Amino acid sequence: MSSLTLRQAILRRRYLLGGLPWRAALYLLSSVPTGAALLASVLLLAVVGSALSLVLVGLPLLLMLALIGVPVAAVERRRLRLIDPVPLGDPHRSPSGTGLLAWLRTRLREQATWREFRYVLLFAGVLWPLEGLLVGGVLTVCGALLATPVVMAAVTGGEEVRVLKLYLADSYPQAFALALLGLVLLPVLAYPLGWAAVARAALTRALLSAGGEGLDARIEELGRSRMRLVDAFEAERRRIERDLHDGAQQRLVALSMTLGLARLERPAEPLGGLLAKAHEEAGEALVEIRELIRGIHPQVLTDRGLAAAVEDVADRSAVPVDVDLDIPDRLPQPVETAVYFALCEALANVAKHSGASRARVTGRDDGERLTVEVWDDGTGGAATTGGTGLQGVADRLSVLDGRLLLSSPAGGPTVLRIDVPRIPAHLVE
Repeated sequence: MSSLTLRQAILRRRYLLGGLPWRAALYLLSSVPTGAALLASVLLLAVVGSALSLVLVGLPLLLMLALIGVPVAAVERRRLRLIDPVPLGDPHRSPSGTGLLAWLRTRLREQATWREFRYVLLFAGVLWPLEGLLVGGVLTVCGALLATPVVMAAVTGGEEVRVLKLYLADSYPQAFALALLGLVLLPVLAYPLGWAAVARAALTRALLSAGGEGLDARIEELGRSRMRLVDAFEAERRRIERDLHDGAQQRLVALSMTLGLARLERPAEPLGGLLAKAHEEAGEALVEIRELIRGIHPQVLTDRGLAAAVEDVADRSAVPVDVDLDIPDRLPQPVETAVYFALCEALANVAKHSGASRARVTGRDDGERLTVEVWDDGTGGAATTGGTGLQGVADRLSVLDGRLLLSSPAGGPTVLRIDVPRIPAHLVE
């Protein structure tokens, strides 16, 4: 139930017959002990933490003070459900790592943490006393009026009773008239309580909602989920590569050797011809499966790094390729893999579509970013669309906060630039 729906519920005729007035009163009344305890906690942490900060003992207390809004906001989101069943989303993002330090680092960097801290100060210093005065005033007025006959009978023995220090009732008819007035005022005053609860709920939702930061957190989480999918995809590729290398390839090698040994026996025709043909086909299948394994995830990339893997691709290219890569250290595995397959796609396009007679791969790692360029002297006209696969490469690089830039005017030359952080943001923490 949103704040608009709450306002509509108060304006309905059946408002007094439902449970909303009681929930509104409970919502406002529960703020009093919560706020009082919160005020005491804030003062205690602030005073003791400041006093002991000179000897470093108070620093954990001040840290607790800074983070006090996190549990308080969680309680407030639950307490809001008393009158507003629409959940209030948690604006905090999940820590990028495990352990207490990762959690603290994430929370202290979030604007949501400090927004919740400001809410705590407002709640502890202003809101709960006002709510206590409002609910306490309603309960005092109605309770005193309703209790007038009881007080007259049980306390004063039928003598006069001063009600709310404003009116003196000296007879039972007057006492019952005041009780009737209290009974009438009770539903009347339920409306101010309802409106106060609506205003309080709207304020809580405005101060503790995710807002733009929640959108940023969701975008960041989306980026992390994309990276997790890429990592899972790469892990599956490596698993398939290992299975093919250790399983199917070894069986083909054994089959090829067995057929070769069978041919040495020089069997009579037509068996000899069939063995020779089977031996040749086994050899061709072995070459194809090795190329398939290399395309899935080359072992040279895992063992020797990006520069050696690119040189291996260049040696097998149909177009002569010069390689000049200045990469002194190994890169993070996701970066190496993404850049390697981007270069494989680029060189494959050079061989298939460019009509180039020569190509060149240059790149350097300056410690912060890796920049690699693929140049060819072909006819140009390349694009990231049209089935070249470059759009998929660009999407893959974007997961790593990288970019793919292409310059390919008609007539050439074509220059494709890959620019990616050496350590993407999601790998920093």
